[in-house]
Amino acid sequence: MIRAVDLHVHLPLREWLDGSLGPFRANAERYFRASVQEKTVDELAVEYAQDGVFGILLAWDAETATHRPPLRNDLVAEIVRRHPKRFAFFASVDPWKGPAAVVELERAVKELGAIGAKFHPSLQDFYPSDERHFPLWEKAAELGVPCLFHTGTSGIGAGAPGGQGIKLDPARPIHLDSVAARFPQLQVIAAHFGWPWHLELIAMALHKRNVFLELSGWSPRYYPPELVREIGGRLQDQTLFGSDYPFLKPARVLDELDSLDLKAEARLKIVRENAQKLLRLELT
Repeated sequence: MIRAVDLHVHLPLREWLDGSLGPFRANAERYFRASVQEKTVDELAVEYAQDGVFGILLAWDAETATHRPPLRNDLVAEIVRRHPKRFAFFASVDPWKGPAAVVELERAVKELGAIGAKFHPSLQDFYPSDERHFPLWEKAAELGVPCLFHTGTSGIGAGAPGGQGIKLDPARPIHLDSVAARFPQLQVIAAHFGWPWHLELIAMALHKRNVFLELSGWSPRYYPPELVREIGGRLQDQTLFGSDYPFLKPARVLDELDSLDLKAEARLKIVRENAQKLLRLELT
């Protein structure tokens, strides 16, 4: 029985930990107070099966900004093919690769089976509101897949001089407002609920039905009270569960959610039903 859908699963593979993250890994582990262990795909599948969680795996391409190798869509797609009852995946494309990124997004969806796309404005160093990148949002809307954006602060680079060169401003939720307005058919998912600009994101989600809050990267006991009030009330149909694995484990976050003042109906929507509907998942 699948009890939850985890919208935010990074693969604990060497290709991501030592490749894509590389010099960013140590500060991220320090920020999350987590020592991340490399695991095989099969070990990850067993862990998610034992927890009763369906995971959305995230590819990663921030090559232009970070000069680090991507975690390629083809690799993640192969993992999903091996474990189709346990995982689906969101593609990653580097916005600075221009028309090639649009072509890769279409290929990832049509040929590889991606059911969404993930972007990291801070690590990829771009503004979603920059019209140079609008062809990506137009293509995603045409393909009918949601776009998940990192929003708010970043554990990657945290505590280092200059934040390891990572800027937070591109990940302010407000930079998604013009995207959601220009492309009303595009489902815009804001990961990490945009803290410390969470009120900005709440206002956007209340204003635009195609904006969703995603809760990954946070222990529920630290959720701001304004967030708890809204996800249990007016935004319970626009809120999605995520862990930020491997820095946070889904079982821990799900357990801590029980301590919040959420009605059973709202909790079920957040942890499973909203994602199942949005991503058109067939869960058993």
